[in-house]
Amino acid sequence: MARRLLITLGVVVAMIIAAVVAGAAYTALKSPLSLQTTTNLAPTNCSPGPCTDLQGYTIWISNVQVNNDIVRMTLKFKNSSPSTHAAPEDLTLIDSERRQGSLITDAPNCKTFPRTDFNRGATFGPVDVCFRVTNTTPPFILHWSPDLGEFCCETNITIWPS
Repeated sequence: MARRLLITLGVVVAMIIAAVVAGAAYTALKSPLSLQTTTNLAPTNCSPGPCTDLQGYTIWISNVQVNNDIVRMTLKFKNSSPSTHAAPEDLTLIDSERRQGSLITDAPNCKTFPRTDFNRGATFGPVDVCFRVTNTTPPFILHWSPDLGEFCCETNITIWPS
């Protein structure tokens, strides 16, 4: 009898803990993006910003412009990492409503780039790219996930129109 009571009590406690963890996760997902304009866009591992460096693979973002529902920008890469290429599928733009968009080519002056092999400190770009967004209110987040290995790496870069 006491054993059954302990098992039942353990199950109830586990369900309460699971509910608290689920509630915290839900709250974290619903928290709004910080819209501060005072963020430093030039991290210490690269400059000028906005940019980021992942294990020797650097991306620079410039000329960010918003026209209607399209965000245009210029990208430049430098690769001194184990990765061997730059690819358009490594990039996603996230708007302030956390909706994601991939590179588009169906609007005037919007193009993509082919997967490009380069390494040993070589550079690629600048390339002009476009993303379609649902909400044109900045900031935007450029999600970059270069092929640096099975469990590495991806990053989010906050960008504002130039």
